[in-house]
Amino acid sequence: MKVYFPQWQGSGTGQSIEPGAKAILDFLDDSEYKQIPLSNGITDENGGQKHHINNYDAIVEQLTRLKNEIEATQPAHIQTIGGDCGLEIVPVSYLNQKYPNLGVIWFDAHADINRPCDSSSCNFHGMPLRTLLGEGEENMNSLLSSTIQASQIHYIGLRDIDAAEQERINAGNIYSPAQIDIDDLIHLLKSKNISHLYLHFDFDCLEPKEYNQTYYKVPNGLKIKDAETCIIALQNNFTIVGSSVLESITTIPSELKPIENIINLLMK
Repeated sequence: MKVYFPQWQGSGTGQSIEPGAKAILDFLDDSEYKQIPLSNGITDENGGQKHHINNYDAIVEQLTRLKNEIEATQPAHIQTIGGDCGLEIVPVSYLNQKYPNLGVIWFDAHADINRPCDSSSCNFHGMPLRTLLGEGEENMNSLLSSTIQASQIHYIGLRDIDAAEQERINAGNIYSPAQIDIDDLIHLLKSKNISHLYLHFDFDCLEPKEYNQTYYKVPNGLKIKDAETCIIALQNNFTIVGSSVLESITTIPSELKPIENIINLLMK
């Protein structure tokens, strides 16, 4: 199943996230992508904050729409053009139910593992992994098809971590190396008997000197070539059942040139 879901509400104001997703959709020029409509539910400067989550009603409404579409289709694979990272709770929890002990590879500068009460921004795109662990806002649990374990999470490119997130990473002994070692990652995944993977790819995992058209720009990131090499190695050693490309903000086709290979590897 190919999904176009340019959710921006999880990032707060979401400046350029929706048109950035559209630019990737246009680049791929693939009519198989199913568009999930977004909500228009904005009520105040925080988009109707509830439970310490900005744009709460809009997020729940459109994620429910995404979940219903996936459950009706029952896909074996899901590829998603987004959008902000909060959307991941639906496809990851669905695929985790379908493929027990799914490995989740989180290419991201940010840990995205805050509880709402610990988040200084109250933006849901910093909370999806905590939600997937079943430790987030309990009113959102109905959006989950299953919950994951900390041992299933593996970070690549992580370098901007809140204190509460670091505590959860340490408590769960979550894989989060300062530098990627592909052979070590593959060995670890196999030692856990993981055979199926979900590849979450937020473009801010990359070094901004090589690609800076991202919602956040965090220095000392992953080199594009290293990201490509890692994706290929994972594809060669495991069955990829889901992938996403998220939070790119450029609307200029030529500016996608540096990340064309990554888009093609993950979305084709």
